[in-house]
Amino acid sequence: VQLVESGGGLVQSGGSLTLSCAASGNIFNLYGMGWYRRAPGKQRELVAILTTSGSTTYADSVKGRFTISRDNAKNLVYLQMNGLKPEDTATYYCNTPGLMSATGGFWGRGTQVTVSS
Repeated sequence: VQLVESGGGLVQSGGSLTLSCAASGNIFNLYGMGWYRRAPGKQRELVAILTTSGSTTYADSVKGRFTISRDNAKNLVYLQMNGLKPEDTATYYCNTPGLMSATGGFWGRGTQVTVSS
């Protein structure tokens, strides 16, 4: 299993970033995909989920600002983040409950997002 997150960086408050998730094999079709984040000193939290049927769920804190999507041709899942706030600063990871269960809790390295005020 490979999960490779990219696209993080430093951005000013109100700015935008797009994160990408590349996964090995047929993971997206089997499990869907989600984005999680962990801020310093806090537990990892779910940000957004894209199911195999195409439905999406978002954390209340990012609704209306973040969008999860998938590019089937490129086999990538994206997290478009607009209106970024300092409290969005965290390391972002892609994963999904089904995949975590199948792999015994595998996580990629994540990508760091830092939002300056």
